[in-house]
Amino acid sequence: MLQPLVQLALDLFDPPQPPAAAPQKNKSNTPLALDGQAQAATQIVANRTVKTAPWHTLQAPVAFRHPQASHEVVLGHAVVGYALQRARRRSIGFTVGADGLSVRAPTWVPLAAVDDALREKSGWILRKLGEARERQQRLEHTRILWQNGAVLPYLGAPLQVVLDPAASVAGTLHRAGEAASAAQHLHIGLPAAARPEQIRDAVQAWLMRRARQHFTERLNHFAPQLNVRWSRLRLSSAQTRWGSARADGSISLNWRLLHYLPAVIDYVVVHELAHLRVMDHSPRFWDTVRTVVPDYPTLRRHLHEEPAPLWA
Repeated sequence: MLQPLVQLALDLFDPPQPPAAAPQKNKSNTPLALDGQAQAATQIVANRTVKTAPWHTLQAPVAFRHPQASHEVVLGHAVVGYALQRARRRSIGFTVGADGLSVRAPTWVPLAAVDDALREKSGWILRKLGEARERQQRLEHTRILWQNGAVLPYLGAPLQVVLDPAASVAGTLHRAGEAASAAQHLHIGLPAAARPEQIRDAVQAWLMRRARQHFTERLNHFAPQLNVRWSRLRLSSAQTRWGSARADGSISLNWRLLHYLPAVIDYVVVHELAHLRVMDHSPRFWDTVRTVVPDYPTLRRHLHEEPAPLWA
């Protein structure tokens, strides 16, 4: 049995890019010929020919392919190209990450055993790959077009970029009113002919300054409630992680969190501060988070299900 040999892991934040479809093959590894006519597909069973449905009615297999795929395996209805890394370890590990399926296997395990382990966990793997692909498709709709009038979320509300040569190059935030729902405009001191990358870089610099200020305020607010002390804040641009904490009190937070509602940011801040008391994700850790953010499951789910916009 392969069950004791398998460990599963899942990258929660960054979905894979849709891969190119792999050609369908028959059992003899010969590509199936499609000649444009509705001729029936055939299958050899026990030395007799059995007609099946016309080829044009057959459903093409779904394909998931890691950019560094070195092997592929058919899992259910899908062809999965995976990146295989040999390592000095005792078990086979699966990770569904930003690029797709990655597998780490001991050097002594034959490739056939790796494929068998993947088939045994095919349901889990296909479900996670499907979820990641759906997430990537949603993410594409959030891509920011860097031009005058570009819109991006800021603290959970739309923020419109205005190119204004008379404004400060550092950027100035304008609100149409005092209400939380009031329209927000970020005036950037750039000409109308500014290149997209200039606009993007100026907006990012403004957001990062705001992020450091906001995160520092929230760290100082929650640290006493958890009876911990943080020592240093680092802004992260990681693609797969929203934050991290070290035993020395160093906290890392992704500046892109500023796209989310303040309550969601608070959850991440508390999450990392709680690690200064419990450096794992045991029940004791989540109990610690709950003492300060009782509705953390809802906020955590929102963070996972609502991806931040794509910065082209």
